[in-house]
Amino acid sequence: MENKKFQKGKVFTISFAHLSHDIFSSFLAPLLPLLIEKLNISLFMAAFLDIARRVPALFNPFFGLIAEKRGAKYFVILTPAITAITTGSIGLAPSYPILFILLFAAGISAALFHVPSPTMIKLSSGNKTGTGMSFFMVGGELARTLGPLIATAAVSWWGLEGVYKLIPLGIIASFILYIKLKDFEMTVPLSKPKEKGDTKKLLKQYSPFFIIIGLFILFQAGLKSALTLYLPVYLVNQGESLWYAGISLSILQFAGVVGALGAGHVSDKIGRQNTLLIASIGSVISTGLFIYFNSIFLLPFVGLFILSTGPVLMASVQDTNSHMPTFMNSIYMSVNFGVSSIIVFAIGLLGDNLGLQTTYIICNIAAIGCIPMAFLINRYVK
Repeated sequence: MENKKFQKGKVFTISFAHLSHDIFSSFLAPLLPLLIEKLNISLFMAAFLDIARRVPALFNPFFGLIAEKRGAKYFVILTPAITAITTGSIGLAPSYPILFILLFAAGISAALFHVPSPTMIKLSSGNKTGTGMSFFMVGGELARTLGPLIATAAVSWWGLEGVYKLIPLGIIASFILYIKLKDFEMTVPLSKPKEKGDTKKLLKQYSPFFIIIGLFILFQAGLKSALTLYLPVYLVNQGESLWYAGISLSILQFAGVVGALGAGHVSDKIGRQNTLLIASIGSVISTGLFIYFNSIFLLPFVGLFILSTGPVLMASVQDTNSHMPTFMNSIYMSVNFGVSSIIVFAIGLLGDNLGLQTTYIICNIAAIGCIPMAFLINRYVK
């Protein structure tokens, strides 16, 4: 009966780990206008910076296999400190290549964190996986709410080069996580013993499922990237201050906290498919209104819908009831970050040539494709 209980303490601790890690991961977007000015880079080159953070996700299946065999909890414990050191140093980067390397290292750290942590949430959530994933994703969305404000405040106090002074916060977080999670048991109740060749069997069995998830992410990623990465650049280019841009991004992300908190729980009640449909339709409508009226007051609705799909997709992956859940999650993370990386590259190219507003319109139209994909996802979940 133990593994059917919702263990609040463990769920909250892992969610705190997500918060402490992703606060530093969210520094790039609010600092991007200053980095563009300092290093004289285009939106196209800026897209490569975000890709640098995402490329390591292509190694997620390899990280997932390692996590299946070894103490994966230490990935979750150590990575907040590693990410703090790498992203906290980006303001010190004297050149574009050094900045790229720092973000690539941060991407490796992020990949190592995100592969085992959802499995740890599943083990701690009992029969409320969607609710557990909601708390986990709230940690991430809250980090992306606080991160821009913290980064902007650091710039105001110490300048771009002084952001490194925040690094000790990540190190302290890792120390707290070591105390809380050092005895965490990563044993997964198996539906059957692991056998040689299981990875190939799983990939073959669930390849249609991951293709559908990949297409869902593809249609959504343009809108998500255009708003979360380039919103500060868009607003600063319109003459707004860095503080205004940072606050606007935080408003968008805070709405995502509400969406992430509610979506997983709602999906436990009405089903993953119905929740994804509501979120997909709401994203298209609310973003269309934001583009047309260009009002900051519409950003909460945009964030509420567009950032609420994460816990539902992750819960859907865990619903496959595979006997290798960490590996399955690593495939999902690879698909997620891999597809998103390609889209970020395209957004930067479109932004340079067509302008960000036109790019937003194109991405909003493409997001309509999420709706038919939402109908198909449940077909492959056991």
